[in-house]
Amino acid sequence: MQKLLLLIVMAVLTACSSASDVDKVSLEQARTDHEAGKITLIDIRESPEHRTGVAQGAVLLPMSELSRKLNLIPQTTDKPVLLICNTQNRSKATLTELKKRGYQNIRYVEGGMSQWAAKGWPLVAPQP
Repeated sequence: MQKLLLLIVMAVLTACSSASDVDKVSLEQARTDHEAGKITLIDIRESPEHRTGVAQGAVLLPMSELSRKLNLIPQTTDKPVLLICNTQNRSKATLTELKKRGYQNIRYVEGGMSQWAAKGWPLVAPQP
């Protein structure tokens, strides 16, 4: 489990994620699908980052806890999973690792929460 976290961190630091353009979803599409209940949105930012606000109904799963809580990420292919972080770098790296572990129908949100906030879209306080 710690190896997963280490691999994700290394991928982020070296910016060598192999996630492709096919794996990304525009911020606008992510918001539309999330509000319609068509996807599971997983916010992988760390807890201090969540304090700036989160998308209503997003699953909060800090990247540092990912290896211990993989069971919170659905592996079914009927409802897509979208990963979102602050800018997209951690989401891309995490996506690559999860795909190696057999996860399907999982993508990342282009632009991340920094762009979500910049657009003035609704944010809520994280729930404990």
